[in-house]
Formats: sequence, C-alpha cells, structure tokens
Amino acid sequence: MPAVVEGAQQRPLMPVEEALQRLLALAESAPIGDTETVSLAEAEGRVLAVDLVAELDLPPWPNSAMDGYALRLADWHGDALPVSQRIFAGHAPPALQPGTCARIFTGAPLPAGADCVEMQENAEVLDDGRVRFLEPLRPEQNVRPQGQETRVGEQVMSAGTRLGPIELGLAATLGHARLEVVRRVRVAVLSTGDELVEPGLPLGPGQIYNSNRRLLASWLQRLGCEVVDVGIIADDLQRTRDCLAGLGDVDLILSTGGVSVGEADYLGIALREAGELALWKLAIKPGKPLTFGHYRGVPVIGLPGNPASTLVTFGLLTRPYLLRRQGVAKVEPLRFSVEAGFDWPKAGTRREYLRARIEDGRVRIYKNQSSGVLRSAAWAEGLVEVREGSTPQQGDRVWFIPLSELLG
Repeated sequence: MPAVVEGAQQRPLMPVEEALQRLLALAESAPIGDTETVSLAEAEGRVLAVDLVAELDLPPWPNSAMDGYALRLADWHGDALPVSQRIFAGHAPPALQPGTCARIFTGAPLPAGADCVEMQENAEVLDDGRVRFLEPLRPEQNVRPQGQETRVGEQVMSAGTRLGPIELGLAATLGHARLEVVRRVRVAVLSTGDELVEPGLPLGPGQIYNSNRRLLASWLQRLGCEVVDVGIIADDLQRTRDCLAGLGDVDLILSTGGVSVGEADYLGIALREAGELALWKLAIKPGKPLTFGHYRGVPVIGLPGNPASTLVTFGLLTRPYLLRRQGVAKVEPLRFSVEAGFDWPKAGTRREYLRARIEDGRVRIYKNQSSGVLRSAAWAEGLVEVREGSTPQQGDRVWFIPLSELLG
C-alpha cells in the first residue's frame, strides 16, 4: 500500500482532545478480544474481561460490628441480663436463650433471636456476672445485616475494570480465587539511530544513552503489557526491514524519535513499504510530532524522541489508547485544580504540560522545562496543564495531573 502522509505543514496543529479521540476510536476498532483466566496473585494490573457477579451474600449472615453484648431488645427492660454464651468470629452460635445476652466479638455471627449489640464500653459487668447496659438501646444497633455489602446476583465489578489491590481484595471477599482477564497487550518497543548507545557501554562521538527504551519498557509493564524489547536498530534499511519482519505476533509497534518522511529515516521507509503512516502535528508541548499508522495490519505509534516529550505524549495519548484496547472505559487520568506558585507570562499556541510538584499548598514548576530534560520529571510529582493562550499567575487556579495517575 502506498504511503499516506497528511499535509501537516498546511494544516493547523491538531488539538490534544482531537488527537486523543482519534486514538481512542482507533483503539475501539481493534480491541484485544482474547482472554485468559489467572489467579488473584497474577491479576494485579490486569483488566477484567467479564462482569463479576456476587455468588453469595456479603456478609453471609448478620454479625456484630463491635466487641460487646448481643441481646433481644424485647428482653431488656432496664435491668441487668445474665450472659448465656460467648461467641467468637468463625464459630456458629446456638440460638440466644430468652432473657439473656451473649458476649460477642467483632465479626462473629449474631445468634438467632438477638437483634442488637451494645458495645462493651457502654456495658457494666456486675459482681454476679450479669451485664447492665448504661445507654438506651435500639433495634439493629451495631449489627451488620446479611447482604449489607452485596446480594447474590448483584454485579460487583464490570468488565473493563482495572484490577488493583482493592478490586482483588473484593474478589477474594466474594470467594473468587481466579478471574477472567483480557490478554496482555503485546507491544514491540523500537529505538532507532546510530547515535543511541545502551547504558553501560562507552559513548562515542555524538552519541547519547538510550533512556526512552527503559522509560517505556518499565511503564508498559506497569500497565500490564507484554513488552517485546527490540533494542536499538542501526541506521540500515535492510536490517530495519529484517527486524520488523521478525517481530512476530504483536498488537502495537511503538517507536521513539518519531517516524519522519526524510530519506535517512529507514524505519519510516520500511514501515511504509508494507503499510501506511500519518504524521500528526499536535498542539502540545513538549512534543508535537506523533505518527500513527499500520504495518502489515499492526498499529504503529511513533512518539517524539526527546525524553520529556516521550513521557508527556505516552502518558496523555498512548496510555489511554492501550487501556481502551483492553476495554477500559475510563482512561483519562484524574486531575484537580491547585493554586499556582509560579508566573507564566507568555501565552503559547500549544497546550503545555509543565513538570511540577506541590509545596506548601501551591504547585511549583521545575526551573528547566526543556523537552530534553528528564530530570525535571524525576523531580516532579505531576504535570501542570497550561491551556493555549493562557498566562496563569501566582495565585491562579491551574489543573494538576499527578504522575502516579499516569504511571499506574
């Protein structure tokens, strides 16, 4: 198929929202349909493939919310009651004897006939062993009723839920030892260029260490993806062709440095020989060029090469694309407004994402916002969004996106 390249030079810059919606639409057109069943220990970060429906009431029986005394309210007329039994969690008690109370502990099943629990702090044990209650009592006091949390047949989690510690704990509470999840997305990570050297090797003239490979591989693993680490591809057309042909079965080809139309861009040439590529010019900073297309039917995303640009465009655009392909509905990160502790006097034509952290209730930005400075992100706690044409000043409210939202 001949190359398809948008006339980015003649068109206005694509807004961030439009780029995201395009990518999400493309993700929805190529969902990961395969599923697998894994143990809870293996399900961290995975995406639930089917609705999780409760197969038991939770709690399965009424139980005590306090350490105290269980009684039938109709048996109490203000006088002290004898203790007829002690009930611990994990034990099934006999029915409550009329006219008595039961010593009960948190989580223990309520005995049949009891309808309230008084906590031990509001009870006095008399010398003869009877218990006097010091406060007024009411029905169902300190009782967790059967099915308070869930009922049999109730949908507890929907397909597309990302499974974290809380979700896995809930599944365990309902008795599930294994869950059906979406197959991991297989992502081939490519780095190209004779200027790149792997850490640990000596640098030659004009060479730099390859940081984006490690940044993306680690990030993809956090997102539950399977990483096919291709390493560095030298600037050689045939070797590039051979590398692409040997990728195997992957769901996405992810490169950094973008994929240009220049004659020395061997990755771009090799991709276009068996596919199509579109170069998007985005109204975003850091990062402007982003490539999307297909190679032998496999989606391709080419990110800008500067480390901070890679971080921002992956976090805000590629991350939601990958999540949506797994069926996750809510893919945009949490953001909140915070008071600016900086001045931004020059309005820009692109949406800017500044590396920043919150100190003393105000958000402050790193002194060097260059797209090549990854140290700024290591210092930062999140990204401040500065809209096109805006000039926030100290004390103004700005949007802040925590890096923890993007990374995990």
